[in-house]
Amino acid sequence: MDLGQRLAAVRQPWQRNHALLAIPVVLIVVITVVDILAPSDVHLGPLLVIAPALTASFAGPRTTALIGVLAIAAQAYIGLHFGALFSRTVVVQLIALAVLSCLIVVFCAVRERKGRELAQVRSVSEAAQHVLLWPLPERIGPLQAACLYLAAEDEAQIGGDLYAATRTESGARVIIGDVRGKGLAAVGEAALLLGAFRESAHQHTTLPALAAALERSARRYLPDFAPQDEAGESFVTALLLDIPDQGHTARMTSCGHPAPLLLGPGHTVTLPDLHPAPPLGVGAGGATPDDYALDEVPFEPGSTLLLYTDGVIEARDRTGGFYPLARRAAQWADSTPEVLLHHIRRDLLAHVGGRLGDDAALIALHRAPTR
Repeated sequence: MDLGQRLAAVRQPWQRNHALLAIPVVLIVVITVVDILAPSDVHLGPLLVIAPALTASFAGPRTTALIGVLAIAAQAYIGLHFGALFSRTVVVQLIALAVLSCLIVVFCAVRERKGRELAQVRSVSEAAQHVLLWPLPERIGPLQAACLYLAAEDEAQIGGDLYAATRTESGARVIIGDVRGKGLAAVGEAALLLGAFRESAHQHTTLPALAAALERSARRYLPDFAPQDEAGESFVTALLLDIPDQGHTARMTSCGHPAPLLLGPGHTVTLPDLHPAPPLGVGAGGATPDDYALDEVPFEPGSTLLLYTDGVIEARDRTGGFYPLARRAAQWADSTPEVLLHHIRRDLLAHVGGRLGDDAALIALHRAPTR
């Protein structure tokens, strides 16, 4: 961003706040003039407290204090105009207006401090997201890729869903998963599994062998993150994919995770028939590759694999209806991965009324048509 763009970004909120500042100033002037012109038995001075209260909604404590001082000065001018500045009524009104203005300024200062703390939390959350969930590159070999994460926790950027992709000698290897539970424990479990995947993805030639290695890591370390009242109940559903650069197939191993959608040309949608194994972390501990099935599904050029977590298909609207991902995704089957996820994000949030009940993650992988 150049200097001109930075100045424009700073100038816009500055101009907006100063335009809004005219409202309480005009309000003070109008109340003062009307009070002077009104009959003697009509007293509008107490309404001046509206000005600092209104200012606190869009400005900081200093500006709010300035408007409060102007309101007190206007009240004093009204009393002086009528020759009753030191009367008991006007003095009480001045004291009350000053006290209320001070309380509004204090409230504004507390709100501003909370806002700074929230901004810091957001920045830490964004940094943690980039460390834990590395954004997928736009291209993974011959594949076009895009990812989307929607956290259910308020003001959070990450949760218990996870995804990652890495290059191997012959293609791309991808994982998407969903940790049981929410909160910091779920984030720790997701970080554990992602670290194990990134380390083991290059050490095992087959997906069943990789799944067995992840199961052993989950059984060994997941209990360390589980709360005491949920000991022994931690598990992770995961879907592993191996997509070779050559050929028109994709190999998958499901550990209790939903099968992806295969979006083809002409708005066609197919749900592959997988043979899922139990989720990671619930096995007996001595997992072997024989415990996991390897499913091979067609993945022709021009098609898109849409991976997702339970938070997408279990999202409910006000009537309790689940989000129809397959039917909605079919509308945008011919779109690029980024455009596809953009449409799904907007449609999903509209379905749930703007707030998800569970974390949601999606990955779109498109195999470009062969020239």
